[in-house]
Amino acid sequence: MRAFVLCTGRCGSVTFVRSCRYMDNHTAGHESLAHAVGDERFAYPEHHVEADNRLSWFLGELRSRFSDDALFVHLRRDPGEVAESFVRRWDNGHRANIVKAFSEAVVPHRTELPVENRPALARFYVDTVRANIEAFLTTVPYTMTIDLESVKDQLPEFWYRLDAEGDLDAAVAEFDQRHNASVPA
Repeated sequence: MRAFVLCTGRCGSVTFVRSCRYMDNHTAGHESLAHAVGDERFAYPEHHVEADNRLSWFLGELRSRFSDDALFVHLRRDPGEVAESFVRRWDNGHRANIVKAFSEAVVPHRTELPVENRPALARFYVDTVRANIEAFLTTVPYTMTIDLESVKDQLPEFWYRLDAEGDLDAAVAEFDQRHNASVPA
């Protein structure tokens, strides 16, 4: 069984994938096919866990290709903290910022978005993506919601649902470290 970790980004997905690499019978990737288009974008192998915030833009295709044979996980973090993390990355000039892209293409502005409007736009992005994921999860049979704040308690259930084998203790301990954290502004 495949597992798709759907999220806004900035919610622990890198750490989640690192924890899944302690599974002996599954592979795990973070944005591993983000560069691909067409059929190649969905060429995830069997027994694979994939976390990619961009998958929230391909929910229809995920449903048509995998809905009966995949576990869809909504990985969440406090929405205010997620929005703040995106703003910190934007303010620090991070080149790949999905909220910046959202502001330029989905909610376009005729001029550059004023810095003081970034928090509201980031929160709008987070709320929109979360709502899209939540609506999608009502259409597929195998789902799970995991909150970053309680991931250590929920990870064993995730492993159980995948029939995962490996070092669960090491996987849980992976959440004692922060990976890909935003630096302060």
